[in-house]
Amino acid sequence: MTQLAPLDFRSDTVTRPDEAMRLAMSTAVVADDVLEHDPTMLALEERVADLLGVEAALWVPSGSMGNLIALTVHLRPGDRFLAARGAHVLDNELGTAAWIAGGMPHPLEWDAPGRFTPDAVRAAAGADGPYYSLRTTLLCLENTHNAAGGTVTPPDEHALLVSAARETGLKVHLDGARLWNAAVALGVPPAALTVGVDTVQVCLSKGLGAPVGSVVAGTSAFVAEARRVRKMLGGGVRQGGVLAAACLVGLDRIDDLATDHANARELARGLTELGWQVVEPETNIVLAGVPDLEITLTGLRHLGVFAGPMAGKVRFVLHRDVTAADVAEALRRIGSVSS
Repeated sequence: MTQLAPLDFRSDTVTRPDEAMRLAMSTAVVADDVLEHDPTMLALEERVADLLGVEAALWVPSGSMGNLIALTVHLRPGDRFLAARGAHVLDNELGTAAWIAGGMPHPLEWDAPGRFTPDAVRAAAGADGPYYSLRTTLLCLENTHNAAGGTVTPPDEHALLVSAARETGLKVHLDGARLWNAAVALGVPPAALTVGVDTVQVCLSKGLGAPVGSVVAGTSAFVAEARRVRKMLGGGVRQGGVLAAACLVGLDRIDDLATDHANARELARGLTELGWQVVEPETNIVLAGVPDLEITLTGLRHLGVFAGPMAGKVRFVLHRDVTAADVAEALRRIGSVSS
């Protein structure tokens, strides 16, 4: 029996650096980024800061570390922070927001998939209570919202949420791991989605295809402190320009994410025609409800179609290493056992 070629929809983190990235990495100008500042790393950080409309930025090995650094800087031990139910900082970072940053998480219920209202922020922030009350100091936003299927918060809604945070004395951190996807889906520059935030984290190793790296950004004062926290967490790298060079190539390809979005819509359409209960994707993530999640995932693996679980559904993530032809082949395989 012929082995089926694997089709990997588990995550946009499975992308592999292509020849252009590998060449950039092999020729990168480097220095010790801990002792001084690697020149290629510096170029990356300055470019990302410009794209996000903030003063400064800092490369970190992962988005989880970027989020943790921001929360560590913003929170005092015992401070409560707000985030949407299912947010990555609540459910997918091993509790480091509480364990290391010392924050008390408080989930906000969705008004629409992955989104909550300004009134929910105001209500959760609450008025000052007695001295032993929880002190709420931070709002964490996520754009796109992973667990909701890559849903997008547009600039007007973002502005209202930031305004509600300011009214109630909260700082704002934006987990923008897939902010590039949101910007492409909306047809706006990334900086339009960061207005008013204190800090933002963006990922370069997902849809943009770099092998390693995210960036956490904000004011120059924040980044100076973030550099100290990164070192504390073991995130300082030496000749980091080798990795930054791949990230710079990825930034040249932001517009390519539109192809992933188109492929996601095609996969969703095909699965719907096969009788699957599919949420219409806004970006590159397709969520499908099934009667038995584990049985379905096992069946897909037997077909050479690799997906993952998310919020009780099957999650397919489209990325630059999955083509339109791969989507058609996945649908053919699934259809061969669904008919």
